[in-house]
Amino acid sequence: MPQTEPQLISGNANMSLAKAIARRMSVHRGMSVGLVDARIERFNDQEIFVEVFENVRGEDMYIIQPTSNPANDNLMELLIMTDALRRSSAARITAVIPYFGYARQDRRAKARTPISAKLVANLITRAGVDRVLTLDLHAAQIQGFFDIPVDNLYASPVFALDIEHNFKGHMHELMVVSPDVGGVARARELAKRINAPLAIVDKRREKVGEIAGMTVIGDVTGKKCLIVDDMCDTAGTLCKAAEVLMEAGATEVHSYITHGVMSGPAVERIRNSAMKSLVITDSIEQGDKVKEAPNIRIVPTAPMFAQAILNIWNGTSVSSLFETETLVPIYEGMYQRG
Repeated sequence: MPQTEPQLISGNANMSLAKAIARRMSVHRGMSVGLVDARIERFNDQEIFVEVFENVRGEDMYIIQPTSNPANDNLMELLIMTDALRRSSAARITAVIPYFGYARQDRRAKARTPISAKLVANLITRAGVDRVLTLDLHAAQIQGFFDIPVDNLYASPVFALDIEHNFKGHMHELMVVSPDVGGVARARELAKRINAPLAIVDKRREKVGEIAGMTVIGDVTGKKCLIVDDMCDTAGTLCKAAEVLMEAGATEVHSYITHGVMSGPAVERIRNSAMKSLVITDSIEQGDKVKEAPNIRIVPTAPMFAQAILNIWNGTSVSSLFETETLVPIYEGMYQRG
């Protein structure tokens, strides 16, 4: 057992998730676990300044900071907090990044374009982070962009619990759907967990941001379709896919998306779409507009992140959290199986 307790510190990106993780860890540890007292503020020219008010010498530190919108500000907060902790003699620094920004720039799609995800990985490593804990990376190969350990958690075990709870008695009617060919592996993973068949929506684009047409591969007639993806940005593809599935004979369309980026017209589109419900995680802090939408529901990730942090601190397996069975006691009271 390590000599020091795990210490949590949070940037401004998702303070509510950080506090929820601290509360869950307090329950697990049987003692009060709070966030390290610090101030993160901006000068008049928008430079970021960090000051840590507690002694962190020799401590095992966990910075909770998704790099969501505004991505650059939140990334700089993470880097500057890391530097502050490193210069304060923290023993180990783990960056807990529930949503990893720039993940969509994971390869060169055209000539003379950057691989920004690799650049961000370099920045985080060089700043002094010893380990990264994240959730549903957009592309699995991003783990290889880091020269430090990366633990990539999955939302699918939590989604499987939620589906079993909300579709009890109707599991035989479910059909998991990937909204594009690139997301088939992710959709297949959830389909295996809930023992459901798989369909694909084949999407053709004329140019970026514009969908030329969609075709459903698979028979969805009479099925309750569950669209599975890692992120929902402007929700254009998602809403169009729901419409196409209903036209193809689906009785209901629900979506399970890990990261609710929710840019621009996304919330209005979802409100007015053919989707009966959209389920997202709290990896990105949402405003009142999302929380008040009648067909959007947010499931918590704090129990899973709290357990993952404790497993890293203890030196025990993080991959055990990939199994739905492991998460049942962690999400005690929320989902009753049987």
